[in-house]
Amino acid sequence: MATAIKTEIPDQLWRQAQSMVEQGWVNNIDDLITESIRRYLESHQQTMSECFIREDVEWGLHGQD
Repeated sequence: MATAIKTEIPDQLWRQAQSMVEQGWVNNIDDLITESIRRYLESHQQTMSECFIREDVEWGLHGQD
């Protein structure tokens, strides 16, 4: 299953992405975007987890009215 998205990116970034496809680094723009999002999420997973844990601890210590 997949979800279609519509977004705008800067022209220079788009040209770089197209160049990677043309040079054969990726099959198509869809694959490049999917891989880019996957790598971004993986690289930020620990930071996000730490943030959620801190929020939970803060809530546990001080409650929320």
